[in-house]
Amino acid sequence: MRYTVYRARDLGQGERHIMQIGVFSVSDITTDPTTGRTPTENERIKASVAIAKKVEEIGMDVYALGEHHNRPFFSSSPTTTLAYIAAQTERITLSTATTLITTNDPVKIAEDFAMLQHLSDGRVDLVLGRGNTAPVYPWFGKNIQDGIELAIENYSLLRKLWDEDTVNWSGKFRTPLQNFTSTPRPLDDVAPFVWHGSIRTPQIAEVAAYYGDGFFANNIFWPKEHYQQLIGLYRERYEHYGHGKADQAIVGLGGQFFMRKNSQDAVKEFRPYFDNAPVYGHGPSLEDFTSQTPLTVGSPQEVIEKTLTFREAFGDYQRQLFLIDHAGLPLKTVLEQLDLFGEEVLPVLRKEYAAMKPAHVPDAPTHASRVAEALEAKVSESATAGTAGQDA
Repeated sequence: MRYTVYRARDLGQGERHIMQIGVFSVSDITTDPTTGRTPTENERIKASVAIAKKVEEIGMDVYALGEHHNRPFFSSSPTTTLAYIAAQTERITLSTATTLITTNDPVKIAEDFAMLQHLSDGRVDLVLGRGNTAPVYPWFGKNIQDGIELAIENYSLLRKLWDEDTVNWSGKFRTPLQNFTSTPRPLDDVAPFVWHGSIRTPQIAEVAAYYGDGFFANNIFWPKEHYQQLIGLYRERYEHYGHGKADQAIVGLGGQFFMRKNSQDAVKEFRPYFDNAPVYGHGPSLEDFTSQTPLTVGSPQEVIEKTLTFREAFGDYQRQLFLIDHAGLPLKTVLEQLDLFGEEVLPVLRKEYAAMKPAHVPDAPTHASRVAEALEAKVSESATAGTAGQDA
């Protein structure tokens, strides 16, 4: 198979990222129901690296990894894994599927991601969320009843740590800071782009809109009507806060697929994995789940057609991530899925997204584009100041 491989040095500020397409992992360690074999932690950790490298090889844009502190998951330190992947890749954006804003110290988040920025030459952003594991709160000395307040306060501090060299701060949940500087400082004085992830909480959509950040709706489990409400609220409030028109808000979506050249082969092969998956196994049938959620099990053409319907439901958006390494699927199968995606799906999606996107809707944010925006803002401020001085 042949792919067009783009290198980091080829991606200047003029490079357009109309839609970022990639994969995310929740880092589950699940028994393969067809063989009865359970991979080791080491195997799954090394598999995440292999998958990320394949993501770059086939020309996708993003690899994202979740954060969990309990079995059956392995990813307790996603920035460590992403830094290792950064050293072996040149182009892809490295992100998190969730960074726990409620139980992580904002100072540590600020430091870890700024460090990752420098090591990856800016190829990093993150999705902040509250996670879906209730016991994580007491494990880190927090109360789940404070979840929303923790998310709001911690993010406010995180922004200050990235945006201000010297921080004086006090709040409800953390020791005050006096004359504190987070190190290293963000690369090029531009903080990593932040997506706020939510599957159920309007307040998180409000926070994303207030700051003008991205909103990532991991719409893989529930019908689209639920996520339409959350995304609609985010878009409405994004415009309310003056960041742009509602259809210019920065939206990301989740998805899932399992493909074979022949649709019937895909269904037959994936069914035992679906039926026994820890998350949705022993619940709705595969047919019901694929009809009600973004999961597509079938041919490459079916994946293309289903994915292109997301725009009809949610409007123009900037990032599409797929969950593919879950439910016990072996690494060999995941890599085959990516090869097939790169060969038959990705070129079509790129072409269609480019054709459909209105000119006024922004491209997916990158470090280079955000550095350019910051420079433009500084030039504009200097020009305004100069004019004011002349008038005086």
